[in-house]
Amino acid sequence: MITSIQITGIAYEVDDNTRKYVEKRIGRLDRYLPKHARNSVTADVKLAQVNHNHGNKYEVEVILNVPNKIVTAKDSTSNILAAVDIVEAKIQAQLREYKQSAIAHIGKRGVMSRFKKSFKREL
Repeated sequence: MITSIQITGIAYEVDDNTRKYVEKRIGRLDRYLPKHARNSVTADVKLAQVNHNHGNKYEVEVILNVPNKIVTAKDSTSNILAAVDIVEAKIQAQLREYKQSAIAHIGKRGVMSRFKKSFKREL
């Protein structure tokens, strides 16, 4: 669980339900991080209400500071909880790429790589 989550509202009053939901959804993103990065990750969540001609829109921006990289995602929808879900999915995909680049042994487990290794042993 990411313990250092800073939630700020820009032209939006953050209520307890929204705060708990954001902490739950963003806090569990640490399972997609490598083990060395789990202790030092910090999250900054910005919730904003944007008024347009057609009605209210909510904008969510999440900034994760992981070792050697800053991962960001931003989205806006008519429902703030839906925006949090969309941003969580975007961050999750970026964290998978970060983990593959940070750990050398991930990505070498394909079928063809196993075949090539076994073929070299026979020669």
